[in-house]
Amino acid sequence: MKKTQFSRLKLGAAPVVLGVALISTPAFAQDAEEGASSETIIVTGSRIASPNITSLPPVQTVTAENIQQSGAVNIQELLLENPAFGTPALSRTNSAFLTSGTGVATVDLRDLGSDRTLVLINNRRVVAGVPGTATVDLNIIPTQFVERVDVLTGGASSLYGSDAVGGVVNFIYKSDFEGFEAEGQYGITERGDSARIQTNLTFGGNFSDNRGNIMVHLGYSDEKGLLSRQRKNTFSDDVDRFAFITGDPADYGVSAGPFFSSFPPQGRFTVGDNFRPAGDYTFTFGPNGQLQPCFTTNGPTCNSQVLNSSGGVVVPGIGTGVGPNGFNRQFFRTLAVPVKRYLFAARGHYDITDDIRFVAEGTYAKTTASREIEPFALDVANIYPVTGRAPIETMVNGVAVLNPYVPAAIAAVATDVDGDGLRDMGFARRLTEVGTRNGSTARDTFRVVLGLEGGLFDDKFRWDVSYNYGRTTESQRSNGQVNVLNFANAMSAITDVDDLDGDGSRTDVVCASATARAQGCAPINIFGEGSISPEALNYIAAQQSFQTDIRQQVFTANLSGELFDLPAGPVGIAVGGEYRKESSSEDNDALTNAGLNAGNAIPDTAGSFNVKELYGEINIPVLADTAFFHSLNLRAAGRVSDYSTVGTVYSYSFGADWAPVEDIRFRGTFARAVRAPNVGELYQGPSQTFPTGLQDPCAGIGASGGGDLGTRCRADAGVSLNIAQNGTFTLNQADLQGISGFNSGNLDLFEETSDSYTLGVVITPRSIAALRNLTLSVDYYNIKIKDAIVAPPRQFILNQCYQQGNDQFCDLIQRRQIQAGSNSPGSLEFIDAPLVNGGRLKAEGIDVVAGYRTPVLNGSLSMRISYNHVLDGYVIPVPGAPKDPFAGEIGTARDRFTANLGYQEDKFGITFTGTYIGKSYEDDQFLAEYDLGPKDISIPAQFYLDTQMTYRPADAFEFFFGIDNLLDNKAPNILSGSPFNVTGADTAADVYDIFGRRYYAGVRLKF
Repeated sequence: MKKTQFSRLKLGAAPVVLGVALISTPAFAQDAEEGASSETIIVTGSRIASPNITSLPPVQTVTAENIQQSGAVNIQELLLENPAFGTPALSRTNSAFLTSGTGVATVDLRDLGSDRTLVLINNRRVVAGVPGTATVDLNIIPTQFVERVDVLTGGASSLYGSDAVGGVVNFIYKSDFEGFEAEGQYGITERGDSARIQTNLTFGGNFSDNRGNIMVHLGYSDEKGLLSRQRKNTFSDDVDRFAFITGDPADYGVSAGPFFSSFPPQGRFTVGDNFRPAGDYTFTFGPNGQLQPCFTTNGPTCNSQVLNSSGGVVVPGIGTGVGPNGFNRQFFRTLAVPVKRYLFAARGHYDITDDIRFVAEGTYAKTTASREIEPFALDVANIYPVTGRAPIETMVNGVAVLNPYVPAAIAAVATDVDGDGLRDMGFARRLTEVGTRNGSTARDTFRVVLGLEGGLFDDKFRWDVSYNYGRTTESQRSNGQVNVLNFANAMSAITDVDDLDGDGSRTDVVCASATARAQGCAPINIFGEGSISPEALNYIAAQQSFQTDIRQQVFTANLSGELFDLPAGPVGIAVGGEYRKESSSEDNDALTNAGLNAGNAIPDTAGSFNVKELYGEINIPVLADTAFFHSLNLRAAGRVSDYSTVGTVYSYSFGADWAPVEDIRFRGTFARAVRAPNVGELYQGPSQTFPTGLQDPCAGIGASGGGDLGTRCRADAGVSLNIAQNGTFTLNQADLQGISGFNSGNLDLFEETSDSYTLGVVITPRSIAALRNLTLSVDYYNIKIKDAIVAPPRQFILNQCYQQGNDQFCDLIQRRQIQAGSNSPGSLEFIDAPLVNGGRLKAEGIDVVAGYRTPVLNGSLSMRISYNHVLDGYVIPVPGAPKDPFAGEIGTARDRFTANLGYQEDKFGITFTGTYIGKSYEDDQFLAEYDLGPKDISIPAQFYLDTQMTYRPADAFEFFFGIDNLLDNKAPNILSGSPFNVTGADTAADVYDIFGRRYYAGVRLKF
């Protein structure tokens, strides 16, 4: 049978000369729109099907060969080597402490946020992997099934719709595959941990006299976790080892510890008035297991136990007030969470007629991940949040009965602090008996595309229609928290003199409440490590559950081709329409909803939206093959989108490319892009939080004076009452610690808008023999986002209300009107922070991509580099706030590059890949708290070197061996408390390598 016309159409494919890169070609070394082909194509960056089309916005490409050379198990780790990508919001190395999202892998172009990077598969949208967002989990991408990855930077909403603000990452799967390929790989670190296994199988072939083709991919990978105790630099809980000791930057890195946690397993107990130190008595259990008094001013004597380094067993410490003591949290913390993936992908087509083709593709991914961190640190305020005090007596039949577990020394000095007639006690305790806080997560993603495509008017136009359905579900189970209601019942214990439990004993201890006893209540003894009984543990334990369901449906229709001919060439157009519906839901367990598991209250969230869109694109060849104008093309695109939530929005772009001669091409674009609010930003219910470090603007205000600030403060009845009682508005420690608030979505949000500019040049000196294989592109980009969706900082809310008189922000503040336990009248009770369209962001810089290859001996040598220089980058969190620059800070170094050197001959190949991260600085806002300048603390430049060798004894077999982090670089230490310090890692684990040198080896078979 003759070949059908479909063989001329490569939907989503780059020009043929780019799709067949040399094995030694490195990641991101190629400019995807360069080259020429006689075949009709659609490139990333344009929707016009034409043999001559190029992308005006800069596009960099990763090929299948690049993926093989990297040994990457997850495509995220390879993409992050490209300097166009910023710090990922979610990865294996920064998600252990999150309540959801464990093990998710995301990308973030230009550090503008993952929700502003649009991820596509074969030019089509992908269902989100994180509830309430548009963020795609790259764990669902079958790495070895990818033909290439196109990375377009800059606004592209006019072509692809909402979310393409920072750019587009387009995964192109393999197609028309015939044969059988298998691959197996095993890797491990030099220290013998964090093993990684992956196996892949791809097979396919034609059928029905070559009218159809089907290909299938099966993949499995298992990345073992890495714990803090497996690395010397994070084994001990030196959380302040790299903090400021005196506030002098010269003291950065000076050790004054180690500083272990002040929540000891044996407990710390305080009685008396917490806010009159002279009346305080603090007790703990010493090395001999006996209760002993100590004072908070003596510090370490209250925390006299450490972890045995041989296995994490809590043993008595030295208890002398000096040296290591407390609880070593790091022993239990996770540096990299374990992730296991099962992947299925398939593509197929069948030519129904010579003019109509049926197409289908599907992806299924099952991802499991787990996390583990230290046992819960329980404070009395977790159980008794209003008073912050636990009653050590229980009122029974009008008589105060002492909890029989309370040591006599504590009972003797305890007093009634809150006026309820019962003696009170504060406590802090590490719940080692409950065990570590751990959780397991299972995510399932299913995606299917069904469609038809064909040609019109003797193949001058191409058309396609498709339906795209995707669904992600997640089930998470966690342990290690406590049921605070049950804990309070268990604390309210009495001696069973009346044999209330009917066991015949009148000396045992039971819960005072008959209702609680009927529900299985067991009394709890919190005094001393190991004192909690198994029965009490079973009663207070609170398992957490978290379920999500994310769905996406997309109907798309496109028509593209060449409208008519001009002297310089054909006018290309593309038009189309799309309907998309997104829905997302999050369901937490009842205790989590109510905040009754010793954590913050987290509501369930559910919502949906739909959007109807029309777009058009045109390419006009103005001049060709004339003096100074080898070619000149103009291009424009526009899209109108009607959202069920924000109404009608518009996006558009304009651009031109000019080649004065064949070897030099200049290009420039302007793009207006939009991002509509997602489900979480619109529908998230009030989620409670307890902010710290806030300064009340009314502090110190008297009965008169203070100008407008004083007038606004005194307008609150609670503040006036406080002033009447104290002479000036006075706050105590409980007031400062008792501030709460709720984060929430906002149904009144509207779309974000960005303007992006790119200007560049591409040089391909074909006419010079020695440079014929050189490609060089230099591009300038400038992306500005306004009306960004942000949560205003709570200190900003306070200042805007009281210092600026902005009633809109005053409505978010609630003060106590009367004395409430230990909290003063007029003190801040709630400061809410709903999302608003108030932020601004900017990213500006220069990209340089260069590549060269040349024959050497019996093979070929290739050299490639991708370099980025950040000129500017900042966030303005809300109108009126100062710029918060991120350019040059950790994770957004001013200079980054990835360079590759490779040699390939018939049977042997070797590649070296170097990744450079320039000198970076601490967060300027964080340093300002210490009265330091933005460049007083810096992190040295880092250079990582990877290598891989391949040997092919026969065409069907290839063996490979690789070493990542060949120089065994150690991750630089980052300040404790720094926003860049991933908890438990003492470094920016999502920026720098925490694994050290690691090896991998494998084999590939191809028939």
